[in-house]
Amino acid sequence: MSLDDELEKIKMRKMRELMSASKNPSPTVVAEPVELTDQSFDEFVGSHDFVVVDFWAEWCAPCRAIAPVVKELAKQYAGRVYFGKLNVDENPRTASAFGIMGIPTLLFFKNGRVVDMVVGAVPKRVLEARINQYL
Repeated sequence: MSLDDELEKIKMRKMRELMSASKNPSPTVVAEPVELTDQSFDEFVGSHDFVVVDFWAEWCAPCRAIAPVVKELAKQYAGRVYFGKLNVDENPRTASAFGIMGIPTLLFFKNGRVVDMVVGAVPKRVLEARINQYL
């Protein structure tokens, strides 16, 4: 067998491995905020080590301003921090349980417990600093 034949065999084997891997992808990492409800909130927060939840409402201009920042952070920290969004008008029970009085409010959860809170539309670097102190 020549060196070319051997290389061709290796190449074909690697191609089959790649084709097989593409049919069975690994679990995906959540890279954008998950829409939460009163019903899904506890399970989401309880099933991840570090979670940031954005409490917001459609009519809230600062909420709309910070939404793209939260989305960017979800991509930036994908696999390390999980982000959720909870509409306070549609899910008043959870918002009330955490005493949310102003929006946007971001709550930071570590192992299911609130460890920090940010109220208002703050710059991305402020949120990054808060997140990094818990990683």
